[in-house]
Amino acid sequence: MPATVQPPESVTWRVHIDRTMWVGGVRSLMLQALHPMAMWGVWQNSNFQEDPFGRLQRTSDFVGVGTFGSPEEAEEAAARVRAIHRTLRILNHDTGKKERLDQPELLLWVHCAEVYSYLVTARRAGLPLTDAMADQYLDEQRHSATLVGLHAEDVPGSVAEMEAYMAEMRPQLRVTEEAAATVRFLMWPTMPENLKFLAPGKPGWFPFGALCYYSLPDWARQMYGALPEVPQPAVTAALRSFRLAMNSVPERLHDFAFAKPTRDMLDRSRARLAAEGYDVSHGLYGL
Repeated sequence: MPATVQPPESVTWRVHIDRTMWVGGVRSLMLQALHPMAMWGVWQNSNFQEDPFGRLQRTSDFVGVGTFGSPEEAEEAAARVRAIHRTLRILNHDTGKKERLDQPELLLWVHCAEVYSYLVTARRAGLPLTDAMADQYLDEQRHSATLVGLHAEDVPGSVAEMEAYMAEMRPQLRVTEEAAATVRFLMWPTMPENLKFLAPGKPGWFPFGALCYYSLPDWARQMYGALPEVPQPAVTAALRSFRLAMNSVPERLHDFAFAKPTRDMLDRSRARLAAEGYDVSHGLYGL
């Protein structure tokens, strides 16, 4: 049994260990929100508005377990997510009918918007990946799609397939009231009670939220129209600066961005990899 779901030699490891994942994660939420049913599913079935940081943290935790956790840990986490999704329904405001949250079309959109955001953001920020490696990443991510209940063969497994899928989806996308509110919220969030002590630093969040917004595809920003346009070379430079700054943060300090169960999972991952002969003296990032 492999020590981790994705080994250190995988492209997934290279992408998901990179700190640009924080930008990619928020970008993916902004992109996902353009699908009305996906947006209503979040709006109606989560406490996103009260605890946006918790939502981001839970997403990063799930991605972390699906990358650095053991296969058993990943399947256990995935089973919990699938069980929750099976019980949830979405009120379709267009038809007035309730629909299942776990319908494959919605799961596929959420998966693709997420993993493609990770990939595009990391490459643009300076993570050196060849075109072949980018294709390999999306092929590897077909496994993560199976964790939420999709069939691997139904998921885009290359950049060309992903771009074709995104182009196919665009006619179905639009800015609902909830999507517009979500983007505004992600750029200027309300601090939950347990993070009120961070309120004085809240203005520091806006440049990060704006960076996530400006990293969206041109067509998505045109749909939202939430901020004035800026030169895209400046956005690329800002992403590269963010990556350099964040990747310099010591791994043990960065671990505190995650919930304790995830920090414990990362410790188990280090121990398993060390037992298999990997040099973890420089941490998971060092692999």
